[in-house]
Amino acid sequence: MILIDDIRRTYDFTPGSTLKKVVTCWRSPGVHAVIVLRFGQWLKRQNVLIQAVLSLFYLAGFHRMRSKWGIEIPRETEIGSGFYIGHFGSIIISPETRIGKNFSISQNVTIGISGQGEKRGCPTIGSDVYVAPGAKIFGKITIGNHVKIGANAVVYKDIPDDVIVVLDPGFKLKPLER
Repeated sequence: MILIDDIRRTYDFTPGSTLKKVVTCWRSPGVHAVIVLRFGQWLKRQNVLIQAVLSLFYLAGFHRMRSKWGIEIPRETEIGSGFYIGHFGSIIISPETRIGKNFSISQNVTIGISGQGEKRGCPTIGSDVYVAPGAKIFGKITIGNHVKIGANAVVYKDIPDDVIVVLDPGFKLKPLER
């Protein structure tokens, strides 16, 4: 199940005993935000009656996610399993963004729409991607698999697989060592 994969990543990243890991997951704003996101995505697939009854719960959770934790990820956003939010605060992802599996994101990250005409659009991000604090990713671009985007990097061009994107003051691509 996709939600279990999401929570499992937070659990696995948490050091300590089983009890500490469970308590950390229970208290984590990132886990709460992922639960609201996955609930909203599940709710969209239900019949109209179930949507009518449960939509208020989703809207309340989404409002809490935005106002209390500063995380805005609409349920229309496609994100694969294993979604991990490392730190809460000022995380905005456009609903048109498409993201693969095992995506990790830190605070102060914006992923959104940019451009005009045929160039207008949102990023498509591959699997096993990490986005560090302060990064901005925008436009109709493709980011490959196994990519690490460094702190405060501004990404507006396609990124191939297996690289690290660093701020210098624009950005440079460096091979990812495995």
